[in-house]
Amino acid sequence: MSEKPIENNGKAFLVLLLPISFLIIFLVATWRILLALMFLVIGFKLWQEYQWQQWTVRVNPIFHQLVRENQGRLTPMDLAIKGNFPGTTAKRYLDSKASEFGASIVNSEDAGQSYYFITASILGNILDSSEPVKELPAQAVTKTARSLLAPPSIPQEEPETESQPQLTHEKDKRSLEKQLIFGSLIQSELAKRLNVYSSTVYKRRNDPEFPEWSRSKDPDGIAWSYSERTKEFFPVEEEG
Repeated sequence: MSEKPIENNGKAFLVLLLPISFLIIFLVATWRILLALMFLVIGFKLWQEYQWQQWTVRVNPIFHQLVRENQGRLTPMDLAIKGNFPGTTAKRYLDSKASEFGASIVNSEDAGQSYYFITASILGNILDSSEPVKELPAQAVTKTARSLLAPPSIPQEEPETESQPQLTHEKDKRSLEKQLIFGSLIQSELAKRLNVYSSTVYKRRNDPEFPEWSRSKDPDGIAWSYSERTKEFFPVEEEG
């Protein structure tokens, strides 16, 4: 009764042994060819990597120029158009640079995928004008000057309080006319006018709702738009 299980186990072992034997014979007979193919594949990969490194060296000046012109914000389309190469290649390049420099990647429905490379000069510009506008000291100086010019009689507080917004508004108008001598404002000037952080203007400038948002912040209700070409902000002309 015990011979049948032993015979079945022997057949199962032979079934496994035959494929293993053929595999060993195949490897012994073709190991030189397989080794040569392996070296060819490794050599081809190394050659591709070398070609990619040489290509990135030629593209780096274009990348640096776009970073300066666009204040650190790039899309694969920007790089592809500037360098005249496929978008997939541009995206691969920007992915490698984002990993190298720790750039931020933002996905938006309108602009697609955007890469933000923050340089020292861009960060300095943001930090220089990152403090909010403090209007209280200016108002205190105005009140002091008015009190010095006032006659010896006791001034009435209510009329002075009522006239202060009008004077400030006229001063703002003269300041705006002086700033708009070239028809535009830079980022820090607009941030001071809207009484917000410069970084807030920087983040919102390409938003389609930026004109309405700036109108709600502007003391005169002026809507502003951003020009990618000149990197400046212009008043939006009212229709009708």
